[in-house]
Amino acid sequence: MAYLSLGSNVGDRNARLLEALGRLSVLAPSRAVSSFYETEPVEVTDQPWFLNAVIAIETEQSPEQLMASVLQIEEAMGRQRVQKKGPRSIDIDILLFGDQVVNSSDVTIPHPAMHERRFVLEPLAEIAPDLRHPVLHKTTRELLDLLPPGQAVRRISR
Repeated sequence: MAYLSLGSNVGDRNARLLEALGRLSVLAPSRAVSSFYETEPVEVTDQPWFLNAVIAIETEQSPEQLMASVLQIEEAMGRQRVQKKGPRSIDIDILLFGDQVVNSSDVTIPHPAMHERRFVLEPLAEIAPDLRHPVLHKTTRELLDLLPPGQAVRRISR
């Protein structure tokens, strides 16, 4: 089971997330999909708000193969890497891949900043509150509860 975070803040954010979810479901069966969350940008704050979600998929691919597939989906959806942490039509990150820890030139799992990001932990806690981080040994809910106040995250309907 792999958990992926999706985000968009360019164009029709809702349509882009739905398209990405559709493309991911062709790649691997989805087991759970969170609600959509409107979130304020972090780090580079002078940009439109994001729409974020998390999906759980069951995959036979290796982490590296899954990363390659995710990058292909982003490219097919018009993702252009112009500014680091800047506006993007679609962003798909692998958060967790079973209980694996991977540090390769192609992929880092668990995602190195997931435990610091409310826009990741809110939707992840919705679909997998008891999922345990393989390095920090805390559940998604515990990681969310440890976050300091800040970053606005609002659950919205799809």
